[in-house]
Amino acid sequence: MKREEMLTYCLAKPGAWLDRPWEGDEVVKVGGRIFAFLGSGGGDPTVGVKCGPNREAADEWLHRHPGDATVMAYIGRSGWNTLRLAGGIDDEELIEAVDESYDAVVAKLPKRERPAAG
Repeated sequence: MKREEMLTYCLAKPGAWLDRPWEGDEVVKVGGRIFAFLGSGGGDPTVGVKCGPNREAADEWLHRHPGDATVMAYIGRSGWNTLRLAGGIDDEELIEAVDESYDAVVAKLPKRERPAAG
């Protein structure tokens, strides 16, 4: 999957919007919270997503996709992984990972900040 395709998919989620909170980084947010990290677009394209409620659940990705899934710096202990877009993870699994990350973030938003289903 190409980075542009992933960005387009993320931005199509209800209430999603693009932010550049740090120089050289793009993230996609819903309700003011990040659900996908897309980096700067340089180098190996990746997406950073919440892969489970905790590190143990997210570690399943590391076992299934060694070399294509890594623990995210700083927030990895909370179940966030970086997934290579051009690696061995098929597009369907990447989409599923984004969907789960989005759903996990939306579920933690106050009800008044949750987007209407699209």
